[in-house]
Amino acid sequence: MSFGRVCEVGAFVLCAGLVAAPAARAQAAASDARWVIDVGVGIDPTVNGNINSGAIGTLQGQATAILPQSYGDVYGTGTHLKFGAGYAMNDVSELRGTFTWQTADANLVRLGDIGPSSLYAQYSDYKSFGLDLGYRRYAPVDVKNVRLYGEATIGMAVIDRINAQFAAPQSNLVFTSTDFYDGTAAFTWGLNFGALFRVAEQVDVNAQFGLRHVSGLADVDQFVGTGLDNVNNDTARLTFPLVVGVRFRFK
Repeated sequence: MSFGRVCEVGAFVLCAGLVAAPAARAQAAASDARWVIDVGVGIDPTVNGNINSGAIGTLQGQATAILPQSYGDVYGTGTHLKFGAGYAMNDVSELRGTFTWQTADANLVRLGDIGPSSLYAQYSDYKSFGLDLGYRRYAPVDVKNVRLYGEATIGMAVIDRINAQFAAPQSNLVFTSTDFYDGTAAFTWGLNFGALFRVAEQVDVNAQFGLRHVSGLADVDQFVGTGLDNVNNDTARLTFPLVVGVRFRFK
């Protein structure tokens, strides 16, 4: 499914929930407002996206060819942390706000070639902190102490600047770019599915999986005019978070 199509589906689900909100409030008028707080931790496997695209140009005065490097190859499986709150409008509808932290350690990779030498790169860690707003809908499934749900979110995230250290052993060349990618404000969206397992009167264990998209990184200023300035193409990142956590309900 294309990025545009997924956004359309997510937007439709979210809008449908918001349109239904007045009716939901009317149904919930007879009961107290229900608030929830939840925390979660999990892994963040990459589905697609490149930390850099391929390009041909010049670097340090030498002909350079850069190969595409995927987030999966450079960062592998990262960590996904969540902290949020929600307002249950009725038994099946919930509006939510969640802070999301994504982080991953970088591996040393062969980036391409510079002059007669192979070019290697060590990127700094990937770190993203964002706020996601969304709508959750619970399935009308009557299973004791278990609730299934789906949710759609949109939001903004700040991606920390990414530094890079380069080495070309055959050219005896080592140099560092302390702001290879400047800090970036990115658009996010997510689609999640999960289950709540009631373990106490006001406590649930949450298990969730889904997709989270974070838009692309900033331009590389020092590559402007070198032929390498399109390395930030395709730097949007799509991950498949698998998260478990605890949820507390308050009336």
